[in-house]
Amino acid sequence: MTAAASSDADLIAAHAAGDPRAFAELVRRHRDRLWAVALRTLRDPEEASDALQEAFISAFRAAGSFRAESQVTTWLHRIVVNACLDRVRRRQARPTVPLPETGPGEPVTPRDAMAERETRLVVQTALSELSEDQRVPIVLVDVEGYSVAETAKMLGIAEGTVKSRCARGRAKLAKVLGHLRNPDADANVRGGAVADANRRHWEGR
Repeated sequence: MTAAASSDADLIAAHAAGDPRAFAELVRRHRDRLWAVALRTLRDPEEASDALQEAFISAFRAAGSFRAESQVTTWLHRIVVNACLDRVRRRQARPTVPLPETGPGEPVTPRDAMAERETRLVVQTALSELSEDQRVPIVLVDVEGYSVAETAKMLGIAEGTVKSRCARGRAKLAKVLGHLRNPDADANVRGGAVADANRRHWEGR
């Protein structure tokens, strides 16, 4: 069986056994999604790139201790998130808000497309205002689609902590994003609007 046809678990085992191609195949398969997680968490391409490189080095070294108690992708995501959080702790004194990506000389944008762009910018700015302990679980649950249980394992915290951090983060986001739905809607509906807006923003990235 070729490396490309092997399962993730087989590749981890092959890497631990000394196959020089196995880990490179794992990186090829999952780099794009792991890069997206790092970028959403750190909001800085250079920081995200450095964190991803550190995470791959850690995964390369720790592959021999991998136990099939979770999926390889969950294990990799946990390492990436931890690498991101390590960098966050080192740069806590300098929070930043990324500028919107715009290209020079763009044609006039249709009204619907412009409204969608404005929505994405609002969501991006709102997420940047959350504390890291709230933004990371929201990115994993609302954007990446992981369950609360999976997110708890990645972050090494209790499921109840994930729920409470997401709830507090969504409440803050709702103050900014609540206007995306009927302002008279109840809090539960507004919370759903926040999650939907998060997903729309990143799906359209």
